[in-house]
Amino acid sequence: MTALSVLDLSPIVEGSDASQSLANSLDLARHAERLGYKRYWLAEHHNMPGIASAATAVVIAHVAGGTKTIRVGAGGIMLPNHSPLVIAEQFGTLAALHPGRIDLGLGRAPGTDMGTARALRRNLEAGVDNFPQDVVELMGYFQPAEEGQRIRAVPGEGQNVPVWILGSSLYGAQLAAMLGLPYAFASHFAPAELDHALDIYRSRFQPSEQLDKPHVMLGLNVIAAPTDAEAGLLFTSLQQAFVNLRTGKPGRLPPPVEDYDRDLDPMAKTMLGQALSCAVVGSPETVRRGIDAFVRRTGADELMVTAQIFDHAARVRSFEILAEAHKSLSQAA
Repeated sequence: MTALSVLDLSPIVEGSDASQSLANSLDLARHAERLGYKRYWLAEHHNMPGIASAATAVVIAHVAGGTKTIRVGAGGIMLPNHSPLVIAEQFGTLAALHPGRIDLGLGRAPGTDMGTARALRRNLEAGVDNFPQDVVELMGYFQPAEEGQRIRAVPGEGQNVPVWILGSSLYGAQLAAMLGLPYAFASHFAPAELDHALDIYRSRFQPSEQLDKPHVMLGLNVIAAPTDAEAGLLFTSLQQAFVNLRTGKPGRLPPPVEDYDRDLDPMAKTMLGQALSCAVVGSPETVRRGIDAFVRRTGADELMVTAQIFDHAARVRSFEILAEAHKSLSQAA
């Protein structure tokens, strides 16, 4: 049965702050661990008023230190913002602190706007173009050191840190296939190339030391509540946040509003319909049917579920309902 994992953007909601957001992330991770979720990933975003996980490795340490068994990782680290050696040291340290529990997902986007990317001190001329070489260099730092090796990642060398390639286009699919790495597709916000990317990755996959056959994890928005109507209301927070972001007004996650889409202009409705088409919103039965249909259509090996919900208790409850629905599907299989 397809495994379930959590992607937490550590949302900062209106009227709250980053301290509360990070406390909520740890609380949700502990619930996810108890509920049987496989992984708990956090993402690197910068200059985003509604996301508290900019220092991603630090937040991973916070979550991993407060849990016991669930895998914790990055979904992902935007590698062009960093030197491969620094990331090898950071995740080598995390792996030394939490053996067998750390994942490293890598993306080539900056995770922010170009002005902020420059403020991050990255080389804008070569960063993205060097992504494949940087991935290979980073993976090399996790290998046992060779005699005479001048540059070593300590901690890092000899650590078994699984590396994933993230993507929302065909580029990541091609690279993951060529390197024989697991592939995570951002269908939760950029689903347009999903089917084509899956076909490329699976058809071109070359086995590696890390992986002998293709392994796909797909992003999916799941908003679950006791009723379809309640879930639909909770979903409006994400809809508002997405419209705000796409219109150049990013902010903290807003509270849900009744009939949000009623007064939306046609362009905004179309944009939401396309960007958030990979979303399952509803009651336990609606969620059960929705995730079953999505997995059957895509053949996903794992689902990386995200839920941008304003009320933390409602967000925890959403993941509880999803876990229950997933369990019922497993029993029926």
